[in-house]
Amino acid sequence: MSTDTRELALDGWAVHVPGLSAADLPGSPETPACRPEDAKEVLGRKGLLGKEPSTRLALCAVHRALGLPPGPLAGPVPDAAGTAVVVASNLGNVETVCTVLGDMRERSGSVVSVLDAPNASSNVIASTVAIRYGFTGPNLAVCSGATAGLDAVALASRLVRAGRARRAVVVGVEPADPVAVRLAALREDAPAPLTAAAGCLLLGLPGAWQRPDRLRIGPVVRAAGPVTPFHAEPGDFYGAAGVVRLAVAAARLTAVGPSETPVAVGCGDAEDGWAGTHLTLVRRAEALA
Repeated sequence: MSTDTRELALDGWAVHVPGLSAADLPGSPETPACRPEDAKEVLGRKGLLGKEPSTRLALCAVHRALGLPPGPLAGPVPDAAGTAVVVASNLGNVETVCTVLGDMRERSGSVVSVLDAPNASSNVIASTVAIRYGFTGPNLAVCSGATAGLDAVALASRLVRAGRARRAVVVGVEPADPVAVRLAALREDAPAPLTAAAGCLLLGLPGAWQRPDRLRIGPVVRAAGPVTPFHAEPGDFYGAAGVVRLAVAAARLTAVGPSETPVAVGCGDAEDGWAGTHLTLVRRAEALA
């Protein structure tokens, strides 16, 4: 097991919760974030046909974290080669899986839509992000319950520290379709109704993204209990919570300025356990050292 505990740099982040703006939840766009069906406002129309709501939300968060202008890609994304993609989502494609299985049971496999079939893959969100932006590094999905967001951060950190990738795009996303909402409500300690949400983090060793970075993320560890979120959340982000909360913390820290005390960020529940990490905003001179 690796003992490398170097802090990684956080070079970019974004929060995308439909209907919420930066005034409601730090890290969000200045105007209210669009619904999945309106993702063309952020991404352009091309390539969205047949994409699930969770995939559309994830793409919107990645697009904004990369600092890209609204609309279709104008060219190759810088730093794409060798960049890993790690996505945390427990219920991202569950509606499609149920639809496909129901169609096959009631009729036959021949009635399954060619647009639905690819979405039945548990890795569809991560692979779609990688294909759209040209990321050629490891491509992974995490479905580990309430700690999935920080589990994805931990996995991405291991990839970077082990030299498997110099950079990683980490996404946390959950949909709010009727099937996902019903399943999420079955959890004994669900804090609120499931809320559609996506968050994105750009991780790497300092300077890996060739963008200014002053935020450092510490190792992810198992925690004894919950960590209170920075900001009141509008619902239950479930597997996306860890990524969204880190993005919110990053936005808050950069607005306030350097602090000698690291900020704790956590996620989880009594059933799945708890995970935590810390985020630090270093002074510019320290970041360049």
